[in-house]
Amino acid sequence: MQMTIRFLYSFKGVQTFFTSEPIDRQLVLKTADDLLKTGRVKELEVIDEMGQEWTLKEFKKLNEQLDEEPEKITLLFDGSFDVDSGEAGAGAAIYYSKGGKRFRLRENMRFDSLESNNEAEYAALYFAVQKLEELGASSQPVTISGDSLTVLNQLSGEWPCFEESHARFLARIEEKLTKMRIKPLYKPVDRRHNKEADQLARQALEGTVIQSHAEIGI
Repeated sequence: MQMTIRFLYSFKGVQTFFTSEPIDRQLVLKTADDLLKTGRVKELEVIDEMGQEWTLKEFKKLNEQLDEEPEKITLLFDGSFDVDSGEAGAGAAIYYSKGGKRFRLRENMRFDSLESNNEAEYAALYFAVQKLEELGASSQPVTISGDSLTVLNQLSGEWPCFEESHARFLARIEEKLTKMRIKPLYKPVDRRHNKEADQLARQALEGTVIQSHAEIGI
């Protein structure tokens, strides 16, 4: 997670507020310590990517908590739909850091009674967001990527959503993200860069269940 430091610098009777560029959370305490050593910093606060402000004392407690929570999260999703049966497969791959280590969760699920491929894409994203909630992600930005422009543009508000089935999933997804205080960063990718989620969705439709959660290399 990226943070900014805002501080009041006092020199020869002149006081000026400065705000840093975003820096990694792990560097905040060292940077703040260096600033305070000058003896010229009178006020210092830390601001997270959600705009929430923390005193240095509050941030130290927050920093310990964040070490035990997932961060730097990228979520990939895809849906696969069979027109004849109305059945669909959902695939989700979530990459995140925790405690200085990098992890990947890969899961899929089969759905039935859906109406279209776009609805399958929505179902896949809702499934992925549920997995994100189970990981304990909260109060931070999350990059959400898929190859469905319909889903991503409707969720971002760039395209209107008229289909009732889409609107139901859209509302559920937004409710979950709001509850977790997640700031979604929607990033469309083409099919070539969404092969992992696509394969998981196809495997679900074929009846192959995938549930994998493991540490990976940085």
